[in-house]
Amino acid sequence: MSDAVRAPVHPGAAHGHGRPRLDHGVHPAALVAFLAVLAAGLAYGGYNLVVDMHQAGQPPLAIGAFALLGLALLIALGFEFVNGFHDTANAVATVIYTHSLPPLAAVIWSGAFNFLGVMASTGAVAYSVVTLLPVELILQVGSGAGYAMIFALLLAAIVWNLGTWALGLPNSSSHALIGSVIGVGLANQLMAPADHATSGVAWGQAVTVLESLLFSPLVGFVCAAGLLLLLKRVVRRPDLYRAPEGEAPPPPWIRGLLILTCTGVSFAHGGNDGQKGMGLIMLILIGAAPTAYALNRTMPDSSTPAFVQGSQTASRVFREHAGSVPVPDAAGARARVGEALRTKPLDAPEVHAALASLADDIAAQVQNYGAIRHVPAEATQNLRNDMYLASDAVRLLTGDRSPFGEEEKKTLKAYQHTLDDGTRYIPTWVKVVVALALGLGTMVGWKRIVVTVGERIGKQHLTYAQGASAEAVAAGTIGLAEAYGLPVSTTHILSSGVAGTMWANGSGLQAATVRNLALAWILTLPAAITLAGGLYWLLRHVF
Repeated sequence: MSDAVRAPVHPGAAHGHGRPRLDHGVHPAALVAFLAVLAAGLAYGGYNLVVDMHQAGQPPLAIGAFALLGLALLIALGFEFVNGFHDTANAVATVIYTHSLPPLAAVIWSGAFNFLGVMASTGAVAYSVVTLLPVELILQVGSGAGYAMIFALLLAAIVWNLGTWALGLPNSSSHALIGSVIGVGLANQLMAPADHATSGVAWGQAVTVLESLLFSPLVGFVCAAGLLLLLKRVVRRPDLYRAPEGEAPPPPWIRGLLILTCTGVSFAHGGNDGQKGMGLIMLILIGAAPTAYALNRTMPDSSTPAFVQGSQTASRVFREHAGSVPVPDAAGARARVGEALRTKPLDAPEVHAALASLADDIAAQVQNYGAIRHVPAEATQNLRNDMYLASDAVRLLTGDRSPFGEEEKKTLKAYQHTLDDGTRYIPTWVKVVVALALGLGTMVGWKRIVVTVGERIGKQHLTYAQGASAEAVAAGTIGLAEAYGLPVSTTHILSSGVAGTMWANGSGLQAATVRNLALAWILTLPAAITLAGGLYWLLRHVF
């Protein structure tokens, strides 16, 4: 670890004065169990992948294509594994440094609730990340450019996460991934021929995501500081505001409180961060096996009438705004909307006419086949692309500067929701393998980040109330962000929350650590952008 990161620790850091013992050996049986669960998870995912493809009538993949698919999925799961030991160390730092749980029990407990958080997640965050990507790469994700995109952004995020982990810096995996997505978008735009319009970064969506990443640490700092001050006024228990003495655990009620807040952070982290990998895995599956994954074939036949009616109602809204502009055929409409999404002049009569055509064609196809799940293999990719184009266009057209009235916006947003139900879904087996990757990652390499959060932010040892305040705020903030489909950083929120409690308690902050944390926060975006952009350029030539 570099000298710059080795900030002076607080006076209570030595063994016997509150510092936990972190250097416990790993029992061979634990290693065997870890590898067995890992192997079982990979086998489970591979089996379900083959079953899904067989049931959907997906033509068998060539050996090279199947190997490429397997590699892409392993890298995506590798990102979640690194995310687990990089981010979740923040969740266990407070229970370890207050001796509420032994280190091994803490990481196993946290890993289990990360798993449950992933399984309970909605998928909203997964697709908020996907919508940042260039539209033509999403539509052609199975192409060489699509694979270059997936590999570049995942590898760039993994490299940066591993680099900051090696220095013991609590860096944000979310921040690194978003930077990588932006890097790929910019590189895609710069590499396009001068006479060919192409999309780069969806800046409107990117600004929303970056705002959530920017403001969530401020929320963590202020709210954790405020909660600690409120506790001091309301809860008059001196033992809550003491630092641990020796290695003795806290009183049972305090111990229960700290375990509860650790559980909340772990569950919320799984629900938010686990989705980022799921969204990218679904892109990989759609590109390699579109028949099986491009459409949500779990939608029941009974949903068809409402789907068709929603498409027809949306078409009427678009026709009213198209005026006298003729409605093109489906192929012409697809090209017009795709071009508009790349160059962004969406509020134009020609685009409204093209969207009316797409809505009509989508309704006709679903009605003709009887349900989404009955769409044949040869029509799957085109229908999915039409639905994605229409959904993305509606999302942008119903934003802050919408040309539609309130009732029209309500109609179109309902239509967008219908379209998303048909294309945005995550199979249970994908959730399981991502949850296992994140949960198992929690149990590896956590010590470096735990030491930084537990010892090197404040000048004094973390008290029970400080740990509970920081984690309660982190769990609430992350959970709220997931409800709104916004990716946030567990690392930034929790480490800033700990800093906020140190400030509120008058414990003082270690300037060297705060400086290094801020430097990592500032450098993550440009570093990830540069890494991903460079990798994308290189891989475009490889594929």
